[in-house]
Amino acid sequence: MERVVIALGGNALLRARPGRHVREPVRVVAFGGRGIADIAAAGWEVVVTHGNGPQVGRILLQQEAAKRWVHPMPLDVCGAESQGLIGYLLQVTIGDVFFERGMERPVATVLTLTRVRPDDPAFANPTKPIGPFYEEAEARQLETEQGWVLKPDPHGRFRRVVPSPDPYSIVEAPVIRTLIAEGTIVIASGGGGIPVVEEGPEARSGARAWSTRTSRRRSWPATSRPRRCWILTDVRAVQRGFGTDRAESIERHDREGGPEMLEAGEFGAGSMGPKVEAAVRFVEQRGGRSVIGDLDAAVAVLAEESGTSIVAG
Repeated sequence: MERVVIALGGNALLRARPGRHVREPVRVVAFGGRGIADIAAAGWEVVVTHGNGPQVGRILLQQEAAKRWVHPMPLDVCGAESQGLIGYLLQVTIGDVFFERGMERPVATVLTLTRVRPDDPAFANPTKPIGPFYEEAEARQLETEQGWVLKPDPHGRFRRVVPSPDPYSIVEAPVIRTLIAEGTIVIASGGGGIPVVEEGPEARSGARAWSTRTSRRRSWPATSRPRRCWILTDVRAVQRGFGTDRAESIERHDREGGPEMLEAGEFGAGSMGPKVEAAVRFVEQRGGRSVIGDLDAAVAVLAEESGTSIVAG
């Protein structure tokens, strides 16, 4: 069977439309899970990863709101919570679809740690936005009271930002490889994995950071050896000049042009940049194909009839 990585964007999994029930995010995750089941049923070996910026932001808000009664958990623990939450919803949905069809296919969520270096420059330059937006006055107050770092977006709204160090390997890689070889649909490296710093042969400590770039590292392809990567998010396609009057959708892109656009600042930190970088790196390493598209148009994206295709050239 040919192997594929499906990356689900955190914003796509959380989207809630006006007038919908408060459980809409659960329904959206279920929708994504059904699409994954369809792909697996068609004979693909499937590895699933997902974003979780909005989810971990909400968990942190809950922690702050309840700190008078319970001790807040650090960022790495909140990241683990979000991995478990999204993994659970996907795992249950995929399993239910196979049960409904009278088919059997094991599904497993792997709580995943990614190794990062303690001297990574990202620790001194936080860029990953999490949580809600704030006006400038409230943002400055939070910086003083909470010690957070908040930065403005292109529209002048502020969000908390945390470090996004570059992971160099995945701790659970041997487990993931074993599960895939046995035909298991594996959900792993949610949110890029929980970043950890190794302090010895067996000692690890959680880093106060949010790792979002596992998909672009050599460690991820070596873990699963896929041939295709589909990144499903909340936009129809990657845009050149996003958020400006000159915005233009990119239907097809060769891997040579991706780095040029990234260096030119076409994508802001914490936006589509990491997804484009991951797609380009995947094509460079595996010689396969990557497509970035809308979760709502998943069938068309998987058929490469929608979204932005990243090809070898």
